[in-house]
Amino acid sequence: MLTVKEAIQKLKDGNKKYLTESVGSGDVSPAVRLRTSAQGQQPYAIIITCSDSRVIPESIFSAGIGDLFVIRVAGNVIDDHQLGSIEYAVEHLGTNLVVMMGHTGCGAVDAAIHHDPSGFIKYITDEIRNAIGEETDPYRATCLNVEHGINEISSALDIAHLRHGKDPAVIGAVYHIDNGEVEFLHEDEI
Repeated sequence: MLTVKEAIQKLKDGNKKYLTESVGSGDVSPAVRLRTSAQGQQPYAIIITCSDSRVIPESIFSAGIGDLFVIRVAGNVIDDHQLGSIEYAVEHLGTNLVVMMGHTGCGAVDAAIHHDPSGFIKYITDEIRNAIGEETDPYRATCLNVEHGINEISSALDIAHLRHGKDPAVIGAVYHIDNGEVEFLHEDEI
């Protein structure tokens, strides 16, 4: 298993590769399919991100089969289902790094700022409004929503306990849909 810093570097390296490629480069070969089928998965990072079709974590980080444990939900909000998935990946798969990744141009963030949707969407926008308060700048609102998700994960799960005293981390990131770059937030605090 990679350390937290090694996992972050692997994500950064994969994103750099993604920025210059026109076709995905993660390993999806028959050999890796057979290996992960027989030996299971060992993802080096958990990525919680939006369901937006423009946000494809495996491509963004040039990752292949078994590399990332991806949890997607509109607005990258956290509830018990996402927490259970994170808990599973940390405790049972041994993943050290949890990345809460928002993105620019998020429709859910925009809806929370500018609209008052009804139906089930309201559960998402209400959670985002709780995270962003009165913020109206879309980028800043996205960052606040990411930070809120990190706090939700950190307060609900004792990640270090789940990893039996190992040194896991929960960090934030913003994916810029216009240029493909991932900006890691507060990474220097690790």
